[in-house]
Parts: sequence; structure tokens; C-alpha cells
Amino acid sequence: MTRHEALLALEDGRVFRGRRLGAEGEAYGEIVFNTSMTGYQEILSDPSYAGQMVTLTYPLIGNYGVRAEFFESRKVFAEALVVREAAEFPQPWRSEGRLAEFLEERGVVAIEGIDTRALTRHIREKGELRAVLSTVDLDDKRLVAKARASVGLLGRNLAAEVTCEAPYLFAPGDKEEPAPAATAGGPRRVVVYDFGVKRGILRSLAAHGLEVIVVPAATPVDRALAYAPVGVVLSNGPGDPAATPEARAAAEGLIGKLPVLGICLGHQAAGLALGARTSKLKFGHHGANHPVIEMPGGHVAVTSQNHGFVVEPETLPAGARVTHRSLNDGALEGFAVPEKQLLCVQFHPEASPGPHDSRGVFDAFSRLCGLADVREAAVAAGRSA
Repeated sequence: MTRHEALLALEDGRVFRGRRLGAEGEAYGEIVFNTSMTGYQEILSDPSYAGQMVTLTYPLIGNYGVRAEFFESRKVFAEALVVREAAEFPQPWRSEGRLAEFLEERGVVAIEGIDTRALTRHIREKGELRAVLSTVDLDDKRLVAKARASVGLLGRNLAAEVTCEAPYLFAPGDKEEPAPAATAGGPRRVVVYDFGVKRGILRSLAAHGLEVIVVPAATPVDRALAYAPVGVVLSNGPGDPAATPEARAAAEGLIGKLPVLGICLGHQAAGLALGARTSKLKFGHHGANHPVIEMPGGHVAVTSQNHGFVVEPETLPAGARVTHRSLNDGALEGFAVPEKQLLCVQFHPEASPGPHDSRGVFDAFSRLCGLADVREAAVAAGRSA
């Protein structure tokens, strides 16, 4: 036993021994696996991973280092990181540091040197389990007991823990500026409810020429509408959608009043607001290579996903139209209610990380708001000139 050892223990008694990669300490959470080959910094800083430990299935992580612009939020929200091997000497000239130092500086407990393929297969068979990762307590039985005594995701309102504290204007350069006066509405203003929003979503909206006002999760609907937006986005976020009352309240108060786009947790909240049910997946969808088919039409997009809960499609009300399904397991990946100007997707159209196949969702939302996509407008202007 050395001070560099680390131990990962699962609630079902499975134990993995490896080496400490990040900070000293002990971390708790549900263990999930992510199949992305790149984007580890974006994954770590995605607020939707609050309450979860992330296992990266790609065997070598950290080979291009870390960089400030790769953050998807204000800090690391994943509870811990599990990898097969961490690159010691990142190569790209743009790198600003090593992954190990990045984790240690931010107090993130991490482990390397374990068989992540075996761990992933175990999760696929047993489901997402409660786990504890420790560098200070290396007793197998004691850690398994701690894992069994820890809390899971069911019934947890994690969105309330990760949301912003006050409204702000998302400005170029990922800056958060004071929100403008609520009465000074603009022709391209949208309000984003922050249930754990990724900067990639905000960047995508801004790239469409939209003025983006971000508000805390518990913002009353009348206060959000006082900004006079042309549309509202219900963002992604962590935890159990059925245990996130502020998300459902926002959806119930907004749907039918103006165009609404729901993404991930926002998609689930909209489903609940319409009377549908949500349920927990066995091992969730986490990765940047999930194929989704659009209905009708049959167009297939490879998408970025990060969710452990889904809306049960058979419980959607009349008038709701299924627009997307997973080609992996048939899960609902999107629905719309045209007469209520509602568009919802379970996947992440902003990617970050991942392919950009589904960025057309933001084009569709812009059109739903009665706005021409700025890229289309630029092309049209060039042709007319």
C-alpha cells in the first residue's frame, strides 16, 4: 500500500484498485460511463454530471491537455473521474496544463490504472450504481458499506444546487454581464432557464443573433416574461426531473404563451408539464456518438447525449408528436406540440463535445420565434448584393 493508491467501490460489492490521479480525498456519486473519445474537460464541467462519477471508456485521456476556453460552466461539476490511463505529457501547443494538475487544483478525486472496459461492462449489466472513490480509505469492505449508505439520483433536486444565483446577460467571450432592465425587451431576446445550462447552448443561441438572458431555476414565470422575450429555453441539468419542481413550474407556466425549446432536463420538464411520466434508464445515455432518427423523414444524426432519465412516449398527451428516437434502444429523443409552439429534444444540439449534426434544432427554434436564422440571412444578403 502506498500513498498513490486509490480505490473505487460499488454498492454491489465490486471493487477496483488503481492509482490516484487527481486530489486526495473521497467522492460519492452514481457511476456512469461516457463513450466520447475527446471532450473530457467539457464533460467534467457539464453541470448535468453533478451527483455522478464519470468513467471514460476511451483508454487514453488527457493527451491534448486542458485549456480555459474548454469549460462548459464555472467549475467542475462531476463528482469524480475514472480513466484507464492519463497522458503525462500532452502534446498540442495550445495546451495550458496537464489533466492531473487540473484535477488536483480543483479538488477533484480521480483514479487511473483500472480496467475501464470491465467496469463499463459491469455497469451495462448491473445498471448505474452508487459508488465511492477514495485515496484516504483503502479498506474494501468499509468503502462498499459507504457506497451502500450514500444517496443516488432518484428524488434529488440537483438543479437547485447548480443554477446561477442571479440573472445575467451572456455576452461574447463567455462573459456574464448584469441583466438589462426587464421592461427593455428586444426583437431577438430569449430567456434561458438555468437548470444546469452548458455554455455551449448559450454560445449556440448567441451565434444565431439572439440576445441571451439567463435566469435562475426558481425564477417565477411572470418575472421571466417581464424581459419581453421572443422565446424561452428550458436548459439541461442534473438529477431526477420528477424531483425538480421549479423546472416543471416554469414549463407549465410558459408552454402555450410563447415559443419554448426544451433541452435534456428541459425536455423532461416539458413532458411532465404536459402530464407525461419520466423514468430512469438502466445505465443512461452518455457520449458523443449516439445515433438518433428524425421522424418522419428518417434523417439520422449522430448526437451528444448525457441523461439518465427519459420521458415515456406512450404517456404524452394528444397533440404531442414524437420527432426523434434513439437508434440504440428506441428511447424518446424528441417531441413537439406545434399548436403550443413547443419543441423539445433529449439530446444536446450544441454538442460540446461531439458532432454538430443536430445544430439545426437552434435554426428551428429561431424560426419558431419568427426570426430568420442569421446564417441564412447572411447568405441571402450576399446573394442579393
